[in-house]
Amino acid sequence: MADEVKKAKKKHGFNPAIIIWILVIIFAIAAVGSSFYVVDETEQAVITRLGRYTTTTGSGLHMKMPFGIDKAYRVPVKVVQTEQFGFKTVKAGRNSEYKNNISNESTMLTGDLNIVDVEWIIQYRIVDPKQWLFGVQERKQTIRDISRSVINTLVGDRAILDVMGKERSAIEVLALDMMNENFKQLGLGISVIAVKLQNIVPPSGVQDAYEDVNKAIQDMNRFINEGKEAYNAEIPKAQGEADKQIQIAQGYAAERVNKAKGDVARFNAVYDEYKKAPAVTKERIYLETMEEIFGSETKPDLIDNNLENVLPIKNLKN
Repeated sequence: MADEVKKAKKKHGFNPAIIIWILVIIFAIAAVGSSFYVVDETEQAVITRLGRYTTTTGSGLHMKMPFGIDKAYRVPVKVVQTEQFGFKTVKAGRNSEYKNNISNESTMLTGDLNIVDVEWIIQYRIVDPKQWLFGVQERKQTIRDISRSVINTLVGDRAILDVMGKERSAIEVLALDMMNENFKQLGLGISVIAVKLQNIVPPSGVQDAYEDVNKAIQDMNRFINEGKEAYNAEIPKAQGEADKQIQIAQGYAAERVNKAKGDVARFNAVYDEYKKAPAVTKERIYLETMEEIFGSETKPDLIDNNLENVLPIKNLKN
C-alpha cells in the first residue's frame, strides 16, 4: 500500500509539505491583515474583544487581535450631523435639490389652541463613541423622537403669534438645553450644537386669515413707530420753546427786580439827602422835575382846558 502511495506521489507530483506551507502563508497573511486598522482624523475607533468593550483609539494606524477576536467600530466624532424635521431635502440633480414637506411631524398645537406647521433642524456631534454604539439601540429614531417631543412642548406653551414672531430665538435656546439634557440622561453620547427653526406657518386652510392678522399687526407696529417719530419730533421742539419762554421770563424778572432795587437805592439816597437839608432837596427835586417836563419833545399845556386860569406849576409868591 505504501508503495502504491509513493508511486502515486511520483506519478502526479503531489507534495503535502507544499500544501502546508501554502496554508501557513495564507494564515499569516490573514492574521496580519486582520491585526491592523486605520482610523481617520475625523473618527475614533471603539474596540471590542469577543463582543466586550475594551478601549477607544484615536486617529492613525493601530494593531488589534486578529481573526475577529477584536473588532474596530469607527465613529465620526468630528463630523457635524444634521436631522431635518417637517421637511426633507431631496437631491434633484447634479447640483440641485428641493424640499419635500413632511406635514405629519410638523403639525403642532399651540398654547392658544391653534394649529401651526413648524419646520426645524438640529445639528449634533458624537462626543462619546462608546455610548453612541452601545447606549441606545435605535439611535436615529431616539434623536427624532426626543427632538419632536421638546419642540412640541415649547410650541404648546406659547401662543401662535409668539411662536411665529418674538419667541423663535427663545424656543431655539430652550430646545438646545432640553435636548442635551434628555440625551445625556439616555446615555446617547451626543451633544446638540444647534437648533434652528425654519418655516413656521399656519395650515394652508387658514393661512389667508393669519396673513391678514400679521398684516394688521405690522400696520399697528408701523402706526406706533410713526407716532413715536412724531412724538420725538414735536416734544423736543415744544420743550425748547418752553425753555426759551422760561429763560425770557427769568430774564425779565431779573431785570424788573434789579430795576426796583435800583429805584429803592436811589430813593434811599435822595431820602438821606432830604433829611440833611429838606428845603434844598425840595428845590433841587422841583427844578429837576421842571427840567424834565420842559425838556421833553412834547411840551406840556400850561393852561387848563377851560382857559380859566394858568396851571399852578409853582407858587410865584413864594
